[in-house]
Amino acid sequence: MANILKQLEKNLPKDAQITEVAFEGPEIVIYTKNKEFFKSHEKVIKEIVSTLKKRIEVRPDLSITVDMEEAKKKIKEIVPEEAGIKAIYFEPELGKVVIEAQKPGMVIGKGGETYKKIKNETLWLPKIERAPAIDSPIVRAVRNLLHTEIDYRKKFLNKIGQKINIPKKELSERWVRLSCLGSCREVGRSAFLVETPESNVILDFGVNVASDTFPYTDIPEFDIDKIDAVVVSHAHLDHCGYIPWLYENGYTGPLYATAPTRDLMVLLCMDYVDIAHKEGKNVPYTKRAIEKAVKHTIALDYGEVSDLTPDIRLTLQPAGHLLGSSLVHLHIGDGLHNILYTGDLHFGPSRLFEPAYTNFARIETLIIESTYGGANDIKPPRREAEKKLMDVVTKTMEKGGKVLIPSFAVGRAQEVMCILHANKFQYPVYMEGMLWDATAIHTAYPEYLSRYLQKQIFHYGNNPFIAENFKRITVSKEREEVIASSEPSVVIATSGMLVGGPALEYLKAFASDKRNTLLFVGYQAEGSLGRRIQKGWREIPIIGEGGKTKALKMEMEVDTIEGLSGHSDRRQLISFIRNLSSKPERIICNHGDGYIPLELARDLHKIYKVETIAPKNLEVLRLK
Repeated sequence: MANILKQLEKNLPKDAQITEVAFEGPEIVIYTKNKEFFKSHEKVIKEIVSTLKKRIEVRPDLSITVDMEEAKKKIKEIVPEEAGIKAIYFEPELGKVVIEAQKPGMVIGKGGETYKKIKNETLWLPKIERAPAIDSPIVRAVRNLLHTEIDYRKKFLNKIGQKINIPKKELSERWVRLSCLGSCREVGRSAFLVETPESNVILDFGVNVASDTFPYTDIPEFDIDKIDAVVVSHAHLDHCGYIPWLYENGYTGPLYATAPTRDLMVLLCMDYVDIAHKEGKNVPYTKRAIEKAVKHTIALDYGEVSDLTPDIRLTLQPAGHLLGSSLVHLHIGDGLHNILYTGDLHFGPSRLFEPAYTNFARIETLIIESTYGGANDIKPPRREAEKKLMDVVTKTMEKGGKVLIPSFAVGRAQEVMCILHANKFQYPVYMEGMLWDATAIHTAYPEYLSRYLQKQIFHYGNNPFIAENFKRITVSKEREEVIASSEPSVVIATSGMLVGGPALEYLKAFASDKRNTLLFVGYQAEGSLGRRIQKGWREIPIIGEGGKTKALKMEMEVDTIEGLSGHSDRRQLISFIRNLSSKPERIICNHGDGYIPLELARDLHKIYKVETIAPKNLEVLRLK
């Protein structure tokens, strides 16, 4: 800290009137009483940033800011009405004014002119947030929590910043170890521990929902008191579902993720707790622990280089798998070792996202998923999959029937929505379950979507998620009306494997009509009702009134669309590695059932002539 202060003192103008210098996690924050310096400090700060290699933000000392009510009035005068301002509130502890608008670009203005005008005339630092196009209780709750906990977060971030910026230890030997806490030769409970002499960093910490198993924590390598940071690649429960357990059990350190990953994590973890309660299962943590995780989250943008610990730097890049999903790149030491952890990735075209990022300067160790890495895991081209989906849906509509699409809440449902919208589908599409809340979160972060979708939303005002024919079902009466209606329609509902949820209720109502179609668009696990129907079962056990089991006869059509997965198939995984700018020296295959990681590791060794490993859970590998 002393060295940083000296550098700042040396490079800042003598009349900058600095009242406070503080850390906020990996960022340095400077508060000033000099109005002119606050208005036009960019050139000076840019030079300091290039010297210190730290992100720096200049904020106003409260003594120079315009009165809040007056500032609010000025903002409304400056910002065009079409921007759709939803809320203006202040965070005086940080010298910031938060402006939530439907069109943030108009608050920023061409070349940032509107933003600069707000800043210069109010002397508050503007923070622009997008209002979801669909009201999202989760986004609202997360933002409210972060706002009300500003004082705590300021202290917490300062504490983290001081830990990050302690001088590096003089060591005779530097090393890097990887402990496999979950997801090795299995799908579920993804969790790794990266250790150096100075750092202990967790990469993902998920649950295996199917088997109710969790990462290994009762082992010598794992000590919750020594964890410096947690990084989560994306919000699926098998990658993030056990993170609140850490906060339930005393962890108070930072959680790094993109903002949409943070919000989706809250949605899915809250639902996980609710379902566990309903099913009478032991819940590994409380909802309070989920709130603690949010309070300790440091949200990063793609491409933003951030100090994680004194000897590790983190960069998140697009993984193409899920909203906000990330490839996690760790730069360890001064060029000592570089790890790329993919989490789940998709290296191919989709309606929702761009393919996974490949332009990394250095990778020595690649940890890659192998969900569909088996020799026979070749998916049909995306165009074929989309064409088949539209053919099945159109044929059912022409017969006057209804299509039931059981879907997972996050990812697949939104992909189907985009496909239907792009093909100008005009019939009603009814949506029930958590997937509507997940869709609302997508509308809050369109900048994380594909370039095509961004262009449609930003330039043409053509947002597929708010199309008029997409209708939300919220109460059982509305569901009954959809079932009773003679109008052809599509119903997308959770759960994706027909193990409960509203999809099962629609199935009971639609099964007896030959005009209807049950259309699977996602993975059906062995033992699930969905898998049984896929295998050809035409009489299925259903719990009826009074809790009695009865046989339901399946007269409706049944079809499956392959090729809409958010995971890469074998060819895409191989292509992803081939397209990496830096050839890894070692490839570790995880997140695949049984022999599949071994099979992929064996074949990658043949193709790329590098060391390949498919470790078991509990193995510890020395990487450097």
